[in-house]
Amino acid sequence: MAAAPVLPASYGPAPDAAPLSEGARIVNTFIAPSKTFTDLRRNASWWAPFLLMAVVSTAFVFTVGQKIGFRKVAETQVQMSPKQATQLDNLPADQREQQMQQRTKGTLVVSYIVPLFVLVFWVIIAGALFATFKFAAGADVSFKVAFAIVVFAGLPQVLKSLLATIAVLAGVSGDSFSFQNPIATNPGFLLNPADSAFWYSLASAFDIFMIWTLVLTALGFTCVSKVKRGTAFFIVFGWWLLITLLAAGLAGMFS
Repeated sequence: MAAAPVLPASYGPAPDAAPLSEGARIVNTFIAPSKTFTDLRRNASWWAPFLLMAVVSTAFVFTVGQKIGFRKVAETQVQMSPKQATQLDNLPADQREQQMQQRTKGTLVVSYIVPLFVLVFWVIIAGALFATFKFAAGADVSFKVAFAIVVFAGLPQVLKSLLATIAVLAGVSGDSFSFQNPIATNPGFLLNPADSAFWYSLASAFDIFMIWTLVLTALGFTCVSKVKRGTAFFIVFGWWLLITLLAAGLAGMFS
């Protein structure tokens, strides 16, 4: 009686991918993003990239305070808004100095708590994307996973903060420095916001690191759901375009 044939090992069911550590997920976001985003279906923990972002952001702000000074940053910010500059110029000297001291203190405090604002912004963005993918595209994805995708996709912004820190250490001029656009990674860096806040805001949105973040976000939703890549890119970039236009419009109205 002939023995039953033994199938090669390759014909058996494929083993599940090995779980990734938090460090591996951060690294793979840059070199193999599909591995990171696929692993989010197993564990949607997001604290590691957020903590990394918070540490780098704090180091960047501290460096700016040491090398440029928050008073100079506040003064430059005022000069970028003609309305604010005119209002300050029309004040008596003592009131003008009091206003600048308050702006300097406000700039310092807000700059250090930016990670908290970013976290709230991520929650809002994740909610919008979750609802769109879930109800418009029929994606089988939870809000927890959607939020983790948004956080991990934001890791390129850490690289931007590191480059900005290096630029400040190298002696970037305080006359042109702003936290909103610290290095030349978008066309807006070459524009003067005092000329047109609308075009400055719009041009600044086309940032290399932001585009990288958007691409990662779309890939993330593709990896964790059955949504086609083209659909994912359309949803992510569609939301980005809408937010960009709204932000530019508001900047133009209140500048």
